[in-house]
Amino acid sequence: MTGWEYFGALLLSLGAMVLMDYRWKLFFWADARRAGIVLGTGIVMFLLWDVSGILSGVFYRGDSPGMTGLEIAPDFPPEELVFITFLCYLTMVLFCLVRRFFITPAGEGRS
Repeated sequence: MTGWEYFGALLLSLGAMVLMDYRWKLFFWADARRAGIVLGTGIVMFLLWDVSGILSGVFYRGDSPGMTGLEIAPDFPPEELVFITFLCYLTMVLFCLVRRFFITPAGEGRS
């Protein structure tokens, strides 16, 4: 393993979420401005969480053959930023998917 497979898998998964979002107009394609604010807020919250954990010594960059070996900041690899973005985007796409296809709005009966 060269270390770039995990990073590539994250990017591929993020791309799949974008395609699913585009196909069903769930999140960004439903309202790009609102989606950008929600996604950005989620990413910032997780970044603050990570910085807090790194500064307190709880989080640290371990050695793994699946990681690129690069760092954006001490103990903060680029894989983490892509993972945080993927996690937030996945959560919102799944939320919008469930809301659209499985939850009936109040006042509307199922036929």
